[in-house]
Amino acid sequence: MKHLYITDLDKTLLRSDLTISNFTKQVWNSLAKNGMKLTIATARSGPKSLELLRELHLNHPLIVMDGAMIISNKGEILLSNAIDEQTTQEALQIGREHKIEPFVIGIDHEGIERFRFSKNLNPLQQELINEYKTDKRLQLQTKLNPLKENVKTVYIGKEEPLTALKNEFEDTFGKNIEIKFSKDPYLDGYFLTLLHPKGDKAHALKALHAMEGFENHKTTVFGDSHNDMGMFEMADNKIAVFNAIDELKEIATEILPHTNDEDAVAKYLQQLISNLIQ
Repeated sequence: MKHLYITDLDKTLLRSDLTISNFTKQVWNSLAKNGMKLTIATARSGPKSLELLRELHLNHPLIVMDGAMIISNKGEILLSNAIDEQTTQEALQIGREHKIEPFVIGIDHEGIERFRFSKNLNPLQQELINEYKTDKRLQLQTKLNPLKENVKTVYIGKEEPLTALKNEFEDTFGKNIEIKFSKDPYLDGYFLTLLHPKGDKAHALKALHAMEGFENHKTTVFGDSHNDMGMFEMADNKIAVFNAIDELKEIATEILPHTNDEDAVAKYLQQLISNLIQ
């Protein structure tokens, strides 16, 4: 029976300094080259994910952008669930009334992937933009406008103002959009993200199963945080790293004794193969 292994990136496969240890590279590449179906599911963009994973052997589609997009191992877009222009324009206007501007990430009318931002950045946004300064998708706009396909609209800031904005989005859009609100694992702030209702890891995992012909599949997932919960609920084996949030551990079938900084995922995979060989 086919088996898919799929891991979150931040605080799960990646170390806290955003590196991949030599041990994890060795284990992953050895298993992938010998036919194990390994891939990732992350909130990060396709280009950034491929950059971070450039030393890993990738031979299956990747779930990126919180599940709103599936890409090939070459970065080609295979699936995109996006919010329309009119809805995104309305969301932008609501944000402006709260004096908060987001990042808008998606596909423009020419079919080009864009990462739009305005000049009115708060310190947390500026810190993130500095990380992406070589990203070819970046597009500065005097007044932020929606894209043709708005895959992800991201607000970053302090908890209180973003909570007020989240509440208004919920009142305005209801279930027409997916709203995610969480503490950022690296910055001293919060993320408020607007996605298509099918733009989460659970829907993306279901689509990936169909793409890969996993009708009679078994799936093992690894994760640490809130945006992994839908994916956990779908999978046969749900593996939480030791540093995972309590809510995820409660629905996990196994909690690893190691953290992301201790190569938890790679150690699990190595032990799994050792047990199968014995």
